[in-house]
Amino acid sequence: MGKSTLAQALAATLGGEHVSTDSLARHPGRPWTTSSGPFPEHVAAHYLSLPVDGLTIQQLRHYQRLWPRIEEMAAARATDASARRLILEGSGVLPQPVAALKIPNTAAVWLTASSAVLRNRIYSASRFDELAADEKIIVEKFLGRTEQFDQLILSAANSLGLTSIDTSAAPPTTELMKQCLQAID
Repeated sequence: MGKSTLAQALAATLGGEHVSTDSLARHPGRPWTTSSGPFPEHVAAHYLSLPVDGLTIQQLRHYQRLWPRIEEMAAARATDASARRLILEGSGVLPQPVAALKIPNTAAVWLTASSAVLRNRIYSASRFDELAADEKIIVEKFLGRTEQFDQLILSAANSLGLTSIDTSAAPPTTELMKQCLQAID
């Protein structure tokens, strides 16, 4: 189960609205063919042109540029008594700016997973064994970026005393919802 599925379930339970940071501004994402079609050539060029550290830096910069929109959306929703609760989901919600928020009625939880779980999910989703050699290089770079980003986020959340939940054991949605609701209570 992913972040979006959990966020949608939480929104339904809390009578809120789920918004993904991906819908606000898209960063080059999964570099493999999906049901919506092949990934664009510029995405392949992006992954091939940078080392893993460079990909992670670009991802962080993208999310830092996105933060003012996220903060504005959270502030507007938190201060409007007639608004539905906002369940904001996505990698674009970074621990450092969240910890600095001075907005009432807000809470945050980060979902993490072990490198082995991330690797298995990415290999399965990309159908790694079926890819050509150059496509495997791209997926490996995506995996490296994902692992590095996850470690940065987990380290930041832990150092700031923020809540994170390890999803490596793949608990059922109801259990994850229970853990999230306890964390934000």
